[in-house]
Amino acid sequence: MPLPKKNYTVEDIYSLPDGERAELIDGKIYMMAPPSTRHQRLVGSLHAQIYNYIKSKNGKCEVIPSPFAVFLETEGKTNYVEPDLSVICDPDKIDEKGCQGAPDWIIEIVSPSSKQMDYGRKQALYLAAGVREYWIVDPMRETVLIYKAEEDWVPAFSRLGEKIKVGIYEEGEKDTAWHVKYKPEGNYSAPQLCI
Repeated sequence: MPLPKKNYTVEDIYSLPDGERAELIDGKIYMMAPPSTRHQRLVGSLHAQIYNYIKSKNGKCEVIPSPFAVFLETEGKTNYVEPDLSVICDPDKIDEKGCQGAPDWIIEIVSPSSKQMDYGRKQALYLAAGVREYWIVDPMRETVLIYKAEEDWVPAFSRLGEKIKVGIYEEGEKDTAWHVKYKPEGNYSAPQLCI
């Protein structure tokens, strides 16, 4: 639920008390609940596996977990979000404040408090801002919803345990295509990337 003022700015985000996290979308501030241990384990597992894959291929992309600021311009407004994972292939977009412009691939891990944001507002924002690929990982439903710009942002649906091809690479770069398979691990459904 957004805070009541009509047009917040990034300066309002930076004015929040220490320890409070929020996102700014279309001039509205949305407070963020602290993530659960299950959520953080999932983020950590995905981050480690994507990082190791990029490193093993001497890739130019960088994967950065939240809290990490992503600044997206849409309709003349600056939006501020903190995706769970951002994969950025243009190093010129990264500065000391965060990512200036759309990451190539964003992954959000759904939690009870973030459902509306992940499935609604953020999906629309990421499409408008030019994100090439967006995954919504829902550990409670054991699903992954995949949006790819190259497929006109038509959603594809996968279940945890199915193979998912990452589509952020050009057609000519078959050697760097990622195939991701999710498998529940332990009692918190952390994914395993089978690359």
